[in-house]
Amino acid sequence: MTNWVYPLGTAADGTWDVSIGTSDSPLAVDGWAHTGLKVATLPAGAAVELPAADEERIVVPLNGSFTVTVDGTDYPLQGRRSVFAGPTDVLYSGTGRAVGISSADGGRVAVATAPAQASYPTRLVSAAETPVELRGAGNCSRQVHNFGTPAALEADRFIVCEVLTPAGNWSSYPPHKHDEEKDGETSLEEIYYFETQVGAGPGAPADADAIGYQRVYASDERPIDVSAEVRTGDVVLVPYGWHGPAMAAPGYDLYYLNVMAGPGPVREWLISDDPHHGWVRQTWEGQNIDPRLPFGA
Repeated sequence: MTNWVYPLGTAADGTWDVSIGTSDSPLAVDGWAHTGLKVATLPAGAAVELPAADEERIVVPLNGSFTVTVDGTDYPLQGRRSVFAGPTDVLYSGTGRAVGISSADGGRVAVATAPAQASYPTRLVSAAETPVELRGAGNCSRQVHNFGTPAALEADRFIVCEVLTPAGNWSSYPPHKHDEEKDGETSLEEIYYFETQVGAGPGAPADADAIGYQRVYASDERPIDVSAEVRTGDVVLVPYGWHGPAMAAPGYDLYYLNVMAGPGPVREWLISDDPHHGWVRQTWEGQNIDPRLPFGA
C-alpha cells in the first residue's frame, strides 16, 4: 500500500527536511503527479539552490527572513518569527527559472511546487497584501492566508495557502473532497505540511508534545484510510477521498501549508462535502468567530 503519511525525517533529502513530488525529489510516491513540496532548515549564512525546471514554485518563509534570487534579481522576504505570527512575504518564481534561497540569520523555509508549462512573471506577494480569511465559526473557526489562490496570484497550475487553527478547534471541516472533474468539483491532489505549538495559557510544561490530528477516508472504491497524529515537520498526502477534520488538540495550536494542483482544465478549488456531515455548516449561523483569531493581530 502506498504511504500517505511522512513524519519528520522520513522524506528528507540532503539539506532538505522534506522533498516530495518535486522535479528533483528522489522519493517516488505511486500515482503522485501534480504537486510537490520542499522544506529546509538553514543555519545562519546558509543557502539552498533549485535548478531551473518545468515546475512553478512559491517560496514561503516558515520562520526567519530570506533572500530569494531568481534570474539574477534578489527578492528580500521579511519573514516572521513563526508560522503563528501572521502572514509573511512569499515569492512566486514562475517556471523554467533557477531559484536560490539564503538566510543571513537562519530559519526554516518551504517551497511549494507543481509541474507547469505556462509562463507567468516572478512576483513578490507581501505580507501586507496577503488576503486573510477567518473561516467557519465557534470551534470550527480557523484563519486562512490566501497568498497563492487564483484570486490573489496569477499562476499556471497550483493553489497554495496556509491555515491556522486555535487549540481545540477543527478545520478542513466538514469533510470534503476534490477528486473528480464534474460540475461543482475539480480534481486536485493536496499536500498538508504541519507545524504545532503550545497554545496560550499557563501551566504547559516546557517539553509539552504539541500534536494535532488529520483524517482522510475513501469517497469511492479506491482504498484510503488515514488517521494520523501530526507534529511540526510532518506531511500528509491526499491523493483523493474525503479529508477532514484537521484537529488542533486541546492545548496546542495547529498550522498547515496546503499545496493543491490537478489535471483539470481550470485552476479552481471546487469541493463536495461529505453528505453525512455537510449539514454542520448550517450550525455556524449565529455563532461568533473564535476570539483568539486572528493569529498575529
